[in-house]
Amino acid sequence: MTKTLIQGASASWTPTRSAGLARLAAFLPRAGRAYARDRNVDRGPADRANVSALSPWIRRRLITEEEVLRAVLDRHTPQDAAMFIQEIFWRTYWKGWLERRADIFARFEADRLACLSDLSADEDLRTRLSAASEGRTGIDCFDEWVGELLRYGWLHNHARMWFASIWIFTLRLPWQLGAGFMFSHLLDADPASNTLSWRWVAGLHTRGKHYLARADNIALNTLGRFHPAGQLDERALPLSETVSGAPARRLPPAKGPEERRLALLLHEDDLHAESLGLTADVTAIAGLRLPHAGQACAPCSRFADGALEDGLMRAGDHYSVPAEALDPGMIVSWARACGVREVVTAYAPIGRTASTLGQIRDELARAGIRLAQIRRPFDERAWPHADAGFFRFRERIPELLAAIG
Repeated sequence: MTKTLIQGASASWTPTRSAGLARLAAFLPRAGRAYARDRNVDRGPADRANVSALSPWIRRRLITEEEVLRAVLDRHTPQDAAMFIQEIFWRTYWKGWLERRADIFARFEADRLACLSDLSADEDLRTRLSAASEGRTGIDCFDEWVGELLRYGWLHNHARMWFASIWIFTLRLPWQLGAGFMFSHLLDADPASNTLSWRWVAGLHTRGKHYLARADNIALNTLGRFHPAGQLDERALPLSETVSGAPARRLPPAKGPEERRLALLLHEDDLHAESLGLTADVTAIAGLRLPHAGQACAPCSRFADGALEDGLMRAGDHYSVPAEALDPGMIVSWARACGVREVVTAYAPIGRTASTLGQIRDELARAGIRLAQIRRPFDERAWPHADAGFFRFRERIPELLAAIG
């Protein structure tokens, strides 16, 4: 069984749980005050020691947010590690916020496709989009970040904000195309974090409050590697939208397993089946192998394939049953062959996995087989509080930490 190594200078991403745990252990000494002091500095791909670089593993729950937080609190006080703890909870906040507002993601997808359709009739837009996506804008920092994204599938969080701001306010390109471009090249591509972060930069998440990339700030936090003085629009106004979102819905129900004998289905949003708390008899395991639609870069595809492989191997060992990767169209026949009346899977938040599982659920139901979804207690506790801005959500962090022990 081969393991894929994705190397980005000092940061390497091997798509296994063991590699994620090793990276976590190496970063833990810096997760306290050192992180708070240095987190905004982008030293470039040769030196990522000041940030965790854990997002590719957390994104697929090769390691979970809960165990990262426990490890940090074993080493630091909540006060000293407050900034890193908040960084972990930002991802949770975005997921919970979008989970209650499915219309926002649906509108983004529709607008992105409409923008792509417009390209055929807009030569100027095609030209400017090509220059941006190929790193030929003449703005050195932006072009360098494009190259870094294409080569490694990862950017420092601060660089992602600068990148999005320059795309929207200086290059004046549709934010939906920028969000789609970044998503297609990120190892940690997450529908909620990516889409809503771009909306936040644009001034759409918090109406009227946008993020402007400034030359002096870039020079300061890249340690002088870049200083795009006079190249950025530092006076641009926030974007606006005329369509108002639907009111936040209640969290969709996640009904757990009912049968004592079942089959387990893994997917790329949650690859730590060992901690799902199943007490039923697991007779077979499959991994949902999704086509890499929307994931244009080879490192992303390799990481996704390697992560699923690792998740299946661990789950098979844990439950002592065979585990195999299957395409979506093979799941119903697999479940029938297993002779089960129920397939259980981890709950998938809004995104392509959730959409695919919805189709599989309906197909299984027609075959007389139920698809049960387990939502982790960590999400169950946190997501309901993602009902407004992050700073209101942040007030709940102490009680959320207390709940995990």
